Amino acid sequence: MTDVVLRNAVLLDPATGGYRPETSLVVRAGVIVADDAAPAATDIDLRGAVVVPGLIDGHTHPVSGADLTRGVDLSPCTDLAGVRTELARARAALRPGEWLHGWGLDPNVFGDRPISADTVGPVLDGVPAVLRLFDAHSTLASHRALESAGVTGPRRFDEFAEVVCDPAGRPTGLLLEEPASMLVEEAAPKLTDSQFQARVAEVLRVMAAAGLTGGHMMEGDPAERAVLRALEERGELPLRLRLAPWCRPDSADVDALIAAQGSGGELWRVHGVKLFMDGTIDNGTAWLEKPDCHGESTHAYWPDPDRYSQIVTILDAAGVPTATHAIGDAAVRHVLSSLEKSRNIGHRIEHIETLPDDLVPLFAQLGVTASMQPTHCCEFTRADHTDNWSRRLGPERAARAWRCRDLFDAGANVILGSDWPIAPFPPLAVMAGARHRRPARDMSRPPHGPSQSLTPLQALQGMTINAGSGRLAVGDRADLTVLAEDPLLVADADLAELPVRLTVTGGRITHRAADL
Repeated sequence: MTDVVLRNAVLLDPATGGYRPETSLVVRAGVIVADDAAPAATDIDLRGAVVVPGLIDGHTHPVSGADLTRGVDLSPCTDLAGVRTELARARAALRPGEWLHGWGLDPNVFGDRPISADTVGPVLDGVPAVLRLFDAHSTLASHRALESAGVTGPRRFDEFAEVVCDPAGRPTGLLLEEPASMLVEEAAPKLTDSQFQARVAEVLRVMAAAGLTGGHMMEGDPAERAVLRALEERGELPLRLRLAPWCRPDSADVDALIAAQGSGGELWRVHGVKLFMDGTIDNGTAWLEKPDCHGESTHAYWPDPDRYSQIVTILDAAGVPTATHAIGDAAVRHVLSSLEKSRNIGHRIEHIETLPDDLVPLFAQLGVTASMQPTHCCEFTRADHTDNWSRRLGPERAARAWRCRDLFDAGANVILGSDWPIAPFPPLAVMAGARHRRPARDMSRPPHGPSQSLTPLQALQGMTINAGSGRLAVGDRADLTVLAEDPLLVADADLAELPVRLTVTGGRITHRAADL
C-alpha cells in the first residue's frame, strides 16, 4: 500500500519560485516516490491547493517553552494598566498556595520607570509570582516569591547574571539572565512528568496545525531528550526536530556534548551545540562595542571570551556544528573571528540584532549561517526608535536592525525562525514579518527598516531549503505543508492568515483541514 497520494496539487519549488510539472504527489515509507498505480492508504484531492516543502522553524524552544508559557499571556499588554488587569484576573483564579505565573511581559510597558515588583504594584503583594519577560532572558519576581526562594540580596554567578537590587541592597524583583532567574524558578512548584509531557505534546500539535513540519530546537539536555523520546514512543511527536544542547561557561563538558551527537529517534536527533556570547539589548546584557545609553551591555556572557573560542575550535575539530547566540555587534564580531579557521560544517550565529557593515560579507565568506528572527523586530521595536531596544542603542546602531536582506543579498545562508516562546511560532506569520516588518497587532504603523524586507521567495526559502528541506522531488523526505493559495502571490499583510490545509511529517498526516 502507498502511504499517501495527493491529487490535483500545485507543487511549488522554493528554489525557483516556479511550479513543478507534476499535479500529484505520492508518498511511500515517508519518502516522495515516482507516481505509480499502487492503491493508496490515504488518497486526498487537494482541489488546487499549493504544496510547499515542509516549513521549518529555524530557531525554537518547544520543550522549555511549554514550561515558560505556563500562566497568563502578557504579550498582548501594551501598558502597565493592561498588565495589572491580566494579573488581577489570573490571581483571582489561583487556588490556595498556588503560584502566579506569567510570560511575554514587554519591558516597553514600563516606559521610563524601573522594571520592578513595586512598579507593577499591589496586584503582586502577598502572592508568589514569577513573570517571564518577553525575551526569556529575565524574570520579574514578586517579593513573596523572592522570600520563598531565599533571595534576600545580591548574588555572585560564574557567568553573567544579576539579582538587581536597590541602593539599600534589597532585590527589586528583576532577575537578569537564566542563572539568576532559576533561583526563583526552582522554588516554584513543578508540573509532574506526565503533565509536562502532555503540555509539550499539545504545543507540538498546535505547531503542526500552523504548518510546521520541523524545527531547529535550540535546547536538548538529557531531560528534554527524555520528553521527546516518550512522545515519539506514543506516536505524539508531529515535528522533525534537530537539537542543539547548551554549552555553558560553568559546565562546559565538551566530551559529553560531542558524544551526544547523532543520538535520537526517528524524528529527533542531536545535531550541534548551542552557546551564548551575550544576553539581550533590552536587559543591558548584550555585548556591544560601545556601551548602550545606560552604560550597560559591555560584557560577554563568557567571563573569558577566549575560552569560548577554544571550545568552538574543539567542537569544529570533532565535526560538531555550533549555534551561537550573539545579539550585540561585539558578540557577533567575536564569534565570526572564532570561526575564521573553522570548517564549513554548518556553524551558525543566532539573532544578529545589530550588525556593522564590515561584518555583513563575512557570513558568506566563512560559510556561517545567519539565523534571524524578523518578528522580534516587528513586535518589539518601533520605526521611530522610541522603544526600549532602540533607545538603548541610539539611532546609528538601531538603524542596523535585523539586516536580513543585506545578509541575503551578500550571499549568506539566511534561515528564519520564531524563537518561540519569545515570539509567536506560526511560520506564515514569521514569513509575513520578514516581508512587511510591521507589528502584527497594528499593521497601520510604519515598517522598521523597510530596506531589510525580504522578497516573498526569499522568505519562503528562509523556512524551507535554507533550513534543510527538500524540493518536492522524488527521493525527498515527505515533509509537506499544503496551503490554500500560493504564498508568493498572497499580499504581505494577508499571508499570516493564509489557511493551512494539510501538514505531513515523514509521510504521516499531522494536521488536516476538516473539509479536506
